[in-house]
Amino acid sequence: MIQLKHVSKKFGRHLAVADLSLEVPSGEIYGLLGHNGAGKSTAIGMMLGQVWPTGGEVRICGFEVTSRRREALEKVGAIFESPAFYDYLSGRRNLQILSSYTASTPSARIQEVIEWVGLGARADSKVRTYSHGMRARLALAQALLPKPALLILDEPSDGLDPEGIHEMRQTILRLQREMGLTILLSSHLLTEVEQLCTRIAVLNQGRKVFEGALAETRRQEKWVRLRVGDFALAVRALREQGLIADHRDGSLVCPAPGIGADQIVNFLVRQGISLFEIAPEQETLEGFYLRLMDRQHEVA
Repeated sequence: MIQLKHVSKKFGRHLAVADLSLEVPSGEIYGLLGHNGAGKSTAIGMMLGQVWPTGGEVRICGFEVTSRRREALEKVGAIFESPAFYDYLSGRRNLQILSSYTASTPSARIQEVIEWVGLGARADSKVRTYSHGMRARLALAQALLPKPALLILDEPSDGLDPEGIHEMRQTILRLQREMGLTILLSSHLLTEVEQLCTRIAVLNQGRKVFEGALAETRRQEKWVRLRVGDFALAVRALREQGLIADHRDGSLVCPAPGIGADQIVNFLVRQGISLFEIAPEQETLEGFYLRLMDRQHEVA
């Protein structure tokens, strides 16, 4: 659905995106992650034909964007940067006007997307009376007007309260499930990405530093949380006995290959070291992302 091959973009002397290649398969919710200035918005701008690449190839829905932009974007809906609306007009009237810029949209289709995003009761209210969450829903409704096969969402939950974030997440999942949409999601909210996406790519200073299934972000090592009276003493004793391979954060140990938690417990008890808790540590996308960024800083 989306293919970027060795894409780069320079703004003057600044290299915003460098040799970026990625592929978004049909039917997936794909996450694009990175710090501010990592190149996410520039990459999305090139996908939407709003930013011209300096080099490489961008293909959307099978068409090269720079040479066949109309065909490439015909079945693409997007929320990109900050959607602008006419505050003095109703949500419905905004959708009518915005859709007319590309092609006339039947009233039935406009009503359909209004219901899809949950704005039915307020569609005829002026946009200036909308909450931030309702504006986000209106932006999503605009993106759905062309009956897209691909939806590109740049920070769709930005500025929403926890309830609004939850509602947006459920709406995105429903769109993917019931409409079969392919969705590219750029977000700073790692917990949302973790709950929504099947695959991710991580950008750092314009370069891709990771791409793969979300499951690949889980540590291969099995870390164990250890609460003891003296962690430094416990680590030293466990290392001397060959029961752990590593430790970190003042509370986590990585058992040596073939070593179970029961063996660690038995050893600590025999050594007279007070043990209050031992439990497997659940890895998170946030932990993976922060470690990845730390490694990039070390390399730099």
